[in-house]
Amino acid sequence: MDITQILFFCLLLLVAFLYASVGHGGASGYLALMALFGMSVAVMRPTALVLNLFVAGASFVQYYRAQHFKKEICWPLVVASIPMSYVGALITIQTGIYKKILGIMLLLSVLRFLLPEKTGAGKARPANRIALFIIGGSIGFVSGLIGIGGGVILSPILLLLHWTNQKQTAAISAIFIFLNSVAGLIGQYHAGTLSFTPAMYAYIGIAFAGGLAGSYLGAAKLKQSVLKYILVAVLLVAIFHLLFKS
Repeated sequence: MDITQILFFCLLLLVAFLYASVGHGGASGYLALMALFGMSVAVMRPTALVLNLFVAGASFVQYYRAQHFKKEICWPLVVASIPMSYVGALITIQTGIYKKILGIMLLLSVLRFLLPEKTGAGKARPANRIALFIIGGSIGFVSGLIGIGGGVILSPILLLLHWTNQKQTAAISAIFIFLNSVAGLIGQYHAGTLSFTPAMYAYIGIAFAGGLAGSYLGAAKLKQSVLKYILVAVLLVAIFHLLFKS
């Protein structure tokens, strides 16, 4: 095992830990890492979604047990997003365009991690059900197209609209990501675009370990300010690489 692979594994563990701490599967972070380490788009999309299943699944269990889940907010989002995620996954886009869109999605990841902890705090506003269907379907399509679960798009919207608090957002995002990832993988399977690296099992083990730790400590209100800024720095490097060097 060379130093490059060791560095990748360490960063993968960090990404899974921090994304899970806010209820995310981490696909945008995994995609950023894989892009930085020169992996092909054909491998990146399905790999990120598989890792999402393990990390977002672990996150949801922890936040659900802590009683942060609001099903009345979640179900319209999920009902609209799952079929659209499948449709998005059937579409294959040119590599250069894919990387530009991914770079923009990573900017949303940075926004999510830099949002003040008090965002979404205070008295919650009632959610508009029609708006939830529209938001869910739109995010689902983009998620399937790019190979993410959609949490990095959904979370800021829920928090900024004051429909949920931080912990409720994490719980909803986790199950939203898990189900969208399943739909995206099914769509990629039917499109014949599933492709994995031989190191996939190692990726799963590392991401799952990070996800378990991050979701448990995140649900327990642990603050990881320094680690979040490290992750933001990694994401910004990936954004620059994708938008300006691809």
